[in-house]
Amino acid sequence: MSDFVPDGPIENVPRSVKSGAYAGRGIAVFTSGGDSQGMNAAVRAVVRFGIYLGAKVYFIKEGYQGMVDGGENIVEATWSSVSGIIHKGGTIIGSARCKDFREREGRLKAARNLINRGITNLVVIGGDGSLTGANLFRQEWSSLVDELAEKGVITAEEKSKYCNLYIVGMVGSIDNDFCGTDMTIGTDSALHRIIESIDAIAATAYSHQRTFIMEVMGRHCGYLAIVAALASEADFIFCPESPPPKDWPEKLCNKLALEREAGQRLNIIIVSEGAVDRDGNTITSEMVKDVVVKNLQQDTRITVLGHVQRGGRPSAFDRVLACRMGAEAVLALMEAEAETEPCVVSLDGNQAVRLPLMECVIKTQAVSKAMSEQNWDLAVQLRGRSFARNLETYKMLTRLKPPKLSPEMTQQMRRQLSRQATLWMSSGYTLAVMCVGAPACGMNAAVRSFTRNCIYRGDIVLGVEDGIEGLIKDNVKELQWSSVTGWVGQGGAFLGTKRTLPEGNYEKIAETINKHKINGLLVIGGFEAYNAVLQLAQQKKTYKEFCIPMLVIPSTISNNVPGTEFSLGADTALNEITEICDRIRQSAQGTKRRVFIVETMGGYCGYLATMAGLAGGADQAYIFEETFGAKDLLRDIEHMISKMNDGVQRGLVL
Repeated sequence: MSDFVPDGPIENVPRSVKSGAYAGRGIAVFTSGGDSQGMNAAVRAVVRFGIYLGAKVYFIKEGYQGMVDGGENIVEATWSSVSGIIHKGGTIIGSARCKDFREREGRLKAARNLINRGITNLVVIGGDGSLTGANLFRQEWSSLVDELAEKGVITAEEKSKYCNLYIVGMVGSIDNDFCGTDMTIGTDSALHRIIESIDAIAATAYSHQRTFIMEVMGRHCGYLAIVAALASEADFIFCPESPPPKDWPEKLCNKLALEREAGQRLNIIIVSEGAVDRDGNTITSEMVKDVVVKNLQQDTRITVLGHVQRGGRPSAFDRVLACRMGAEAVLALMEAEAETEPCVVSLDGNQAVRLPLMECVIKTQAVSKAMSEQNWDLAVQLRGRSFARNLETYKMLTRLKPPKLSPEMTQQMRRQLSRQATLWMSSGYTLAVMCVGAPACGMNAAVRSFTRNCIYRGDIVLGVEDGIEGLIKDNVKELQWSSVTGWVGQGGAFLGTKRTLPEGNYEKIAETINKHKINGLLVIGGFEAYNAVLQLAQQKKTYKEFCIPMLVIPSTISNNVPGTEFSLGADTALNEITEICDRIRQSAQGTKRRVFIVETMGGYCGYLATMAGLAGGADQAYIFEETFGAKDLLRDIEHMISKMNDGVQRGLVL
């Protein structure tokens, strides 16, 4: 998935491209295989960026089947033909599995249909099967063109003109099972559906003290199950790459029984649809239910989410991801030469990069091979470091209580850790955590993760209430393992947070740190958190109590702090704005010539307005960083008038 970079990005791409720079080129875009949210946003980006560069852009409807059948399945796209689709799930141009394309005769028909329309550039949006098919098509292209010329289907001039086929792939799949990209188009939206469903189920489960078994999709990849469990504090998971131990029925029942004894009124178990045991035998939701009912007599229900995970509107993240990948795919095609290797556009951190297509496909297929050979450790390793970290973090954070380590286990852990981490383990430090500044979603989850990680290593964790004021007034309490249960899905800041800075209160803060023997401080917040830590650090020469490690986790919806591309809370805020824009769009249905102006937060940072404008399909986003005047406003008004004259009856400005 995320960490595989065969030889790094294929090339560095110039960012500035002039309008009409590639006039006369022919591009076709199609979706193949299973659908996923965000595909429409990707199609829209390909069409509009292709038109901007001067190319003719075509839809191929119904995937490879439409390419083989030709006719009305291949139609030219216009700027307005993709208006109002960015918020829609699925794919408006259809997707179908095609047996005909698997045969050479079918690929010959497809080649003829493309040449008839002057298309030699293909954007494929699908999974590894769809991308493999496209690569085979490209490898055979020369022989297909020769055969068409020999049969007299195309002219010698057409044979010469369309002698090369260029392909670029984008991975559209909710499973996130493709090696080489941090995230596939649709995965984030599917996670939204799962978390929303678990939140809804939890309410009724709590009322009746029930155990719910949630079956999620993912085929043979456990990403959805693991991340959903991590984000929902699920009690137990079954995923394909990391099967449970052979005595899993006993371990599962023991854990559920202990949690009920501790006062927990509900339990959530997540089962991936491809779950297996250590011997490769299928584990179904019904099997899990039978184990729980037989051994614990708990009221247990199964909820199979099914295609609900594929449906609904795409999240803001998926829309932005699809837009960026779509634009990068068009650039890759326009810059391709005869010897250019086919590539797939992937997400690496926060950058859209091009990677060799077939190397990624081969690595993806290697995961399936490792699982078929029951080499589970290798399967997890091949999924990437982030997959393995998510799995280990889930296992650690969802313990009912911290483990009691034997001397042998402690020694083994020390051998596996770095020297610095070993010193921390052996010392048993007292660490404090607090929130500073405005509250943001994710603060509670960060406190929970920090608390349990530290307790797991044998440290004492202190929660400082109301930020810096808590240090001034000595509002400090010890956090236990169970203190942070249920925090992960809650907004705001349970510890309390204020904008107060340390300046003028250094002596009182030093007294509190000395009193509790605090050896390290974690501050979660935005620019105020940065300032708070900076002010304390500047007083180290005066107050020895401040000579401790102090860290900041950026947390602000404005996403306006240095050192990170994403701060906690920004994604949630962006989703809220995007949802509001969707509702406004819906309310405008049936009205004529109406422009909506939406004001967003963000202080002097235009991140929310810009990204919401991209995700919501807005006509314009006015931000502090980009100055504008009366002439710019008049130009935008003229654009709005032109748009409405072409039949689009609403406008959206952020």
